[in-house]
Amino acid sequence: MLLVCNALWSTLKNGFFPEPTEERWREISDAFRKCSHFPNCLGAIDGKHIRVTKFPRSGSMNLNYKCYFSIVLMAVADSDYKFTYVDIGAYGKDCDSSVFQETSFLELRIRNKTHIPPSGPLFTNGTENCPFVFVGNEAFSLSENLMRPYAGHNPSEKQRIFNYRLCRARRYVECAFGILSNKWRILHTALNVSKEFSKDIVKACVLLHNLV
Repeated sequence: MLLVCNALWSTLKNGFFPEPTEERWREISDAFRKCSHFPNCLGAIDGKHIRVTKFPRSGSMNLNYKCYFSIVLMAVADSDYKFTYVDIGAYGKDCDSSVFQETSFLELRIRNKTHIPPSGPLFTNGTENCPFVFVGNEAFSLSENLMRPYAGHNPSEKQRIFNYRLCRARRYVECAFGILSNKWRILHTALNVSKEFSKDIVKACVLLHNLV
C-alpha cells in the first residue's frame, strides 16, 4: 500500500495540483463570485485533524484539543470542492493559524511567488481596488490576502452581512473535507501506521479526491 500511495502522488501530483497561474486564480475568483457572491476570493482555507494512533516516542505532540491524536491536513479548496493546495503532517496540538504560518504556501506568498493577481475592483463597475483574498475562520490571523469574520458578540448589520457572505465562501473547504472523509472511509478510523505512512495515505486520498 505504501508503494501505491507514493506512486499515485509522484505520478499524478503535477496534474491535479498544478502551480496556479494568475489566469487560474482569476477563474477561481469568478467561480466564487457566482457561487457564493463573495468577490475577489481565491479559495477557502481550513485545517482538518486526521485521527492517528499515538506515534512511538512522540509524547503529547499529536494530542489535539479534542483529546485524540492527530496530524493536521491544512488545505485550500475552490468552489468545485477541489483542493488547490495541501500541507499534511503538522502536529495535532497546533492550532490552524500556527500550522498555516509554517506552510510552504505562506513562504511562497511572502516571496511573491504564488502569482496572486494584483488588487482589482470588487464589481464590474467598481472604482476602488481591493486585494484578492483567501477566506478562513476566526482561528486565522487577518492579513492582506487572508480574510476572516468580524469578531465580537454584537456585530453591526453590515458586519453580520459580511460574516454571512464570508461563511458562504468558507463552507466549500468544510464540505470538501466531508466529501473526502466519506469517499475514503479509511479517514473515519485512526491510522495505525507510522507518521510518514500516515502522510502518504492522506496525500493519496486528497489526490484521488481531486481526480474523482
